[in-house]
Amino acid sequence: MTISYQSTGTPRLRLAGFPSLAVEGVDPDTPLVRGPYPDAPRREIIPPHPQHALRVLTHDFPSEICGWGAHPEYEIHLITKSHGSFIAGDHVGTFSPGHVSIMGPNLPHDWVSDLEPGQVAVDRDAVIQFSDDWIRQCMRLIPELQEVDEVLRLSTRGLVFSGATAWRAAETILEVTRTQGAEQMAHFFRLLGLFAAAPAEERDVVASEWLGRPTDAGSLGAVEAGLAYIFENLTGDIRLSTAARMAYMSEPTFSKYFKSATGMTFSNMVKKLRIAHARRLIDTTEHPIAQVAAMSGYHNMANFNRQFLAEVGTTPTSYRKLESSQKPPPEVFSLGLRAPVEP
Repeated sequence: MTISYQSTGTPRLRLAGFPSLAVEGVDPDTPLVRGPYPDAPRREIIPPHPQHALRVLTHDFPSEICGWGAHPEYEIHLITKSHGSFIAGDHVGTFSPGHVSIMGPNLPHDWVSDLEPGQVAVDRDAVIQFSDDWIRQCMRLIPELQEVDEVLRLSTRGLVFSGATAWRAAETILEVTRTQGAEQMAHFFRLLGLFAAAPAEERDVVASEWLGRPTDAGSLGAVEAGLAYIFENLTGDIRLSTAARMAYMSEPTFSKYFKSATGMTFSNMVKKLRIAHARRLIDTTEHPIAQVAAMSGYHNMANFNRQFLAEVGTTPTSYRKLESSQKPPPEVFSLGLRAPVEP
């Protein structure tokens, strides 16, 4: 069975079902390394369709549609396979199959999988996008939809769901991708209801409220070039001067735009992504800590231990000894400064 990108008509295979979590062509016992990432800066453009209120699609990773995005539509996002890092505003976290989130208008976001070079995670993403004007009109016409107002408000800082809410939402997102017309809309509004009813312990607001938004070409260009360069060279030598050159900017200009768009400095972003990668290696492999450090771009053990401790709250060796329930949650990868969430 096939599905179309409803905004463009490009054919794509339908998701066959959520249980398949493996990446095609990859031995599950093979250590994962950073997957490919686009070399050139790009912006995510959401073309409207006059006959569809929702833009519903599935796509592979890597693919031309993937990349750092900041657009005026809401985006509900499901990861069906692979592990990796995601960025939402100033938050750098990790994801695994079943990761469900909603990103509000103009919140920069990206998901990058750890893959074998040349490998593809087929139908990794299921995505639903819709405009603020449309959902607000629906809320004015259907008073019962007022319960989703808080979800929409909090999504401007990125909402990530877990537990039973995430699993139910994942099933419903897949139903949205499998259906059309009124049936599709019924599943979509059921999904919003699940988000609205999620208990506090099963939803997490991840980005800081004060985060600067990349509303100009300079900020977007700096972030896109910088992230492309970081992901391509995460385990190697990364220099601010090279990132600035890729963005066709001077170092001071690049640094200013990058921080205004992401809420953090270029060097801090590199550190957070490297430590996130190191933590995954410790969680999923038996590699010695020294090898983990080298595979994460650190060639000085003292510096690696110091940076890991600052980000995670424990040393790499101590972290490996912890039970899963004792390990710090992904929130440790977010900046320490956050605005409080209003009740």
